[in-house]
Amino acid sequence: MNRPSWDEYFMRITAEVAQRATCPRASVGAVIVKDKRILTTGYNGAPSGLPHCAETGCLVVDNHCVRALHAEQNALLQSARHGISVAGGTIYVTHQPCLTCAKMLINAGIVRVVYTQAYLDPIAQEFLTQAGVELVRMNAPAGSHRRKRAKP
Repeated sequence: MNRPSWDEYFMRITAEVAQRATCPRASVGAVIVKDKRILTTGYNGAPSGLPHCAETGCLVVDNHCVRALHAEQNALLQSARHGISVAGGTIYVTHQPCLTCAKMLINAGIVRVVYTQAYLDPIAQEFLTQAGVELVRMNAPAGSHRRKRAKP
């Protein structure tokens, strides 16, 4: 029997969560885990009740889509909404967190970030390092290639 490691297991789930993303610029997923248990998930998309990029197009300002929340933000907001502490947890993300998400993860008490795709933000990396957050890049798990989504 060839079982995946815990990191591989949670990263596979993260890749599946990313399939729910509604911004065509990137399909990003996040899963927050503590004690080998999934606490929350998130993917990038518009705030609840607002039209998604897939429906109305991206709202791009300074080369960033401002319509969509990031996957990490949605995972953290889900924990806040349901009263779940993520302090001491690990977040699995398909893409390395940006600076804003890095700062939010630090303040939420996340102690480890595992990701597969680089997002060149040296300031985010430096902040995570200074805060003592372990940053781990791993290869994308087998079978987690990006699939095309059906149009809504």
